[in-house]
Amino acid sequence: MANSKHAHLRYNILDEYFRKRAYSFEDLLIALNTALEIHYPDERISVRTLREDLKVFRDNINGFAAPLPEKARILKYSDSSFTIADRPLLDYEQYLIDAAQQLLERFENHPKYDRLAEALLKFQEEEQKQKNENINILFYDHNDEYKGIKFLKPIYHAINNKMVLTITYKGFKDKEVTTYEFHPHVLKQYNNRWFVFGFNDAKNIKNWSIPLDERLIDFKKNKQVIYVKSNTDWHRFFNSMVGIVKPLNSTKERVVLRFYNGREEYFKTKPFHPGYDLFFEIDKKNQVWFDTIINRELVQQILSYGQDVQVLEPKILRIEVAKQIKSMNNLYEH
Repeated sequence: MANSKHAHLRYNILDEYFRKRAYSFEDLLIALNTALEIHYPDERISVRTLREDLKVFRDNINGFAAPLPEKARILKYSDSSFTIADRPLLDYEQYLIDAAQQLLERFENHPKYDRLAEALLKFQEEEQKQKNENINILFYDHNDEYKGIKFLKPIYHAINNKMVLTITYKGFKDKEVTTYEFHPHVLKQYNNRWFVFGFNDAKNIKNWSIPLDERLIDFKKNKQVIYVKSNTDWHRFFNSMVGIVKPLNSTKERVVLRFYNGREEYFKTKPFHPGYDLFFEIDKKNQVWFDTIINRELVQQILSYGQDVQVLEPKILRIEVAKQIKSMNNLYEH
């Protein structure tokens, strides 16, 4: 078994490569080192290390038993449905996971890591399902069609290592693919999707967002361009709105909502704006207010409460919500 800090990352990258296309050994080494550089800048693996990795993949006892033919001129799975993710954990992998889990459990009740307990439970359940398929206790939101999660780790490392990326992108309504230089600064999750914010060099816009999904076709490190750091207060930036779309030249408005049928209590348990506040007046106990910009995500969140919410302020938001409701109503008149 190869022993290095890159091993597990290399195995995942190689697994993806072997499922998608055929490589010569030399091309595979170049492609693997290019992918690794995003996570570990200026580090490369040797021919010997790659050969050892291939042995692990082919090993039927202490490896992955992958359908990777011996002495073939091209390297590709003979069964494209194979993936090492479906294989049982190797002995040393199980040992490392058990040790890591025990270490993480030390921090389970620490306020800084309040979501760690949830993550550990999810992980434990997945491991139990490997041993007993009938066990299923946790049911949580998961979008099986969301492919953007594969971009999360490399983008995170690009931000951490201050890398400029050449982005290849095509929006759902775009007729042509666009390519531009992008300086990634932060990652933001919204509605079970991830978005990266940063500086768009071509448009000279500093708080540009890119969704991590199929619209992001590819990205590569660009060493020729000097990385531009962000001077944005991201906490203030995100607290100024619901969601991730901030229209140009937008300003914050005072939003007042009135809830019906006790739905204000549901809002309080999971507010779509973290900066909400309550009124002191008894006759306004079913109302909340917050300062935010008006964008489509705000309107969508309000509409999700249906007939149990009313926009009192501002007028521009009342008009927009009413327009949306009228359009929805037109769909059901015939």
